[in-house]
Amino acid sequence: MTAPQATPGTIASAATSVPSTQAPAPNWRESLAVYLKKRVLIVLLLGFSSGLPLALSGSTLLVWMRESGVDLGTIGLFALVGTPYTLKFLWAPLVDALHVPAFTRVFGRRRGWLLFAQLLLIISILLLALTDPARSPFFVALGALLVATTSSTQDIVVDAFRVESLPESEQAAGMASYVAAYRIGMLVSTAGALFIVSGFESTGLPRPSAWMWGYVVMAALVLIGTVTALVATEPEQSARAEAAAATETALKRIVHAAVGAFSEFLSRQDALAALAFVVLFKFTDAFSGTMTAPFVIDLGFSRNDYAAIVKGVGLAATLIGGFAGGYVARRYSLAASLWFGGVVQALANLSFSWLALVGVNQWALAFAICAENFTSAIGTVIFVAYLSALCRNPLHTATQYALLTALAAVGRTYLSSGAGYVAKATGWPLFFVICVLVAVPSLILLAWLQRRGHFEALGPVKV
Repeated sequence: MTAPQATPGTIASAATSVPSTQAPAPNWRESLAVYLKKRVLIVLLLGFSSGLPLALSGSTLLVWMRESGVDLGTIGLFALVGTPYTLKFLWAPLVDALHVPAFTRVFGRRRGWLLFAQLLLIISILLLALTDPARSPFFVALGALLVATTSSTQDIVVDAFRVESLPESEQAAGMASYVAAYRIGMLVSTAGALFIVSGFESTGLPRPSAWMWGYVVMAALVLIGTVTALVATEPEQSARAEAAAATETALKRIVHAAVGAFSEFLSRQDALAALAFVVLFKFTDAFSGTMTAPFVIDLGFSRNDYAAIVKGVGLAATLIGGFAGGYVARRYSLAASLWFGGVVQALANLSFSWLALVGVNQWALAFAICAENFTSAIGTVIFVAYLSALCRNPLHTATQYALLTALAAVGRTYLSSGAGYVAKATGWPLFFVICVLVAVPSLILLAWLQRRGHFEALGPVKV
């Protein structure tokens, strides 16, 4: 998002670097940037950095807690530590309007915030690594909350950086790279982290120490995003917006950023119904995903069994599903694509009901994980296309996108917090049938919005 003083015509120019006034001889940063092909690959690496922390306060943490003997109901409640992902739109205007002392002056508006957020993220992951789920669940929750807060702040900056950096001709490639790298980052912090913990255990470390060092390694991997931010150049749109707003007070910039974004969105027809649909579309994924890792451990699979399948065939299914989602979204209308994505991601939960009946079977686990990853990736790509279509005003892209992704996280955070109690009361086979049924409200909203002409009003969507 750029400052309100810049005109839409100015913002539409998506130049990717500030014109150079230096000598032609490249320095180390410029040479490395050329090697990375700058724009798209930089966005790809930032996507990895954004996807990495999510599981560290989510599914990976839940495996750690389950192995430590924490009750299923308590594990389900830990979905609430994702609250910052649902509230990040509240401080997105601060990220747009305020400077980070020293960081902004040295690195620029977007890169300064990005480096600052990543520094805090590394510290938060290290603090979480020092906790013990068996002895101090409160401090585990506090550490996970800090990780989620710093991670969601990084997401705000990366989204704005991506939109402002890429010209029209590279937006599709940039989004595809970002989504793929985001999913790979999540896989590294789930399956990769579990393998690393097992590796530390194999050296003779006790389990609590192995988990601690596993999280330390994950904190070190955040440096991939830090190096990328150092290599990148500040988006020219951001530099122009900073110059345009230089004479305004910080408070005035914050008010313009917040009020303009929300009032413009809420003035649209059926805005509230569209926001409810954003909340519910991925709820079926979130409700089952909260308990997938504890379910696999409870069923009798080892941590390494789960990690190997998620890391191997699960990753392949995710990437293929991403391509399939892109094909569906390009081949069919947005409404038809959402219907397809919404139905298949819901039905995939039945594969886990079948797995619960089959028991410990590697092939059945591989099929269930592949079905979930493949259909979830299809739904995610189509859903991201829809969210991007909703952000039509370049003056408010960052804050509006933060609002929409925050609402999308409501299902994962609040609505899913009771999943552990539901699983405990119903048993695993019936629980995953319920996960299919929770998709019905979103499909009803989808039908209503389609009948109202909501999707036609958004115009063509580029994927």
